[in-house]
Amino acid sequence: MTEKKKRLALIASKGTMDMAYPPLILASTAISMDMEAGIFFTFYGLDIINKNKYRSLKVPPIANPAMPVPMPNILGMLPGMTAMATMMMKSWMRKQKVATIPELLDICREGGVRLFGCQMTLDVMGVKKTDLVPGVEVCGAAAFLEYALDANISLFV
Repeated sequence: MTEKKKRLALIASKGTMDMAYPPLILASTAISMDMEAGIFFTFYGLDIINKNKYRSLKVPPIANPAMPVPMPNILGMLPGMTAMATMMMKSWMRKQKVATIPELLDICREGGVRLFGCQMTLDVMGVKKTDLVPGVEVCGAAAFLEYALDANISLFV
């Protein structure tokens, strides 16, 4: 009898560049460790799998106190600060040879990570299934919870 693979179930609820990395890195690492992995993309997290948005995710500097270069919110509101914060994060990631969001998404898809798009979010945000990258399974919360029910690790990001 073969042993059942361990399973990781993640919920991605934010669609900024800095919040796209954790679920994609965790899921790609899980499959490299011969685990199953699935990510439920809901609310703004849906941007991570939106083929019109995932290549241009941004890092918002406002109310982000954990940024390595802290700045008062008043400065973060100035024109160009989001672009600057995004450029800085891309530079840091490139220097450390961290894969880009598109590269990580490809690794996940090619490795068999199940990508679940939240049906309710699609409806609420007016996103069509055709707006999503190929391979996304659109489902409701109940269907994802059925998947997560057998997970050894469940995380909300």
